[in-house]
Amino acid sequence: MRKIEGEQVLMRIFIGESDVIDGKPLHMKLVELFKERGLAGATVLRGITGFGARSRIHSTHLLRLSQDLPVIIEIVDSQEHLDGVLPEVEGMMGDGLITMEKVRVLRYGAVSQS
Repeated sequence: MRKIEGEQVLMRIFIGESDVIDGKPLHMKLVELFKERGLAGATVLRGITGFGARSRIHSTHLLRLSQDLPVIIEIVDSQEHLDGVLPEVEGMMGDGLITMEKVRVLRYGAVSQS
């Protein structure tokens, strides 16, 4: 396990739940890419309501069968690691938003099992 601490970068990727690439959900392909590239970790969050550049509201609704809910993928790693994977991420995305901001890592690691 790589050690990350102190000042790092948080990348957030905003996409839709129905976004796919090569027949697979885009969020899964992105997480697989991050794991393959050795990034520190990634978390996928599913939103309940949101809208983006096209101003269409996406929401959970009991009467609607198909949903395209917002999905946010968060990755914390060094600027260098995130910059290295960014061109591939942009190449996989259609619509969406990518942001980066500085964060301070206070703790990162797995609990050792004895």
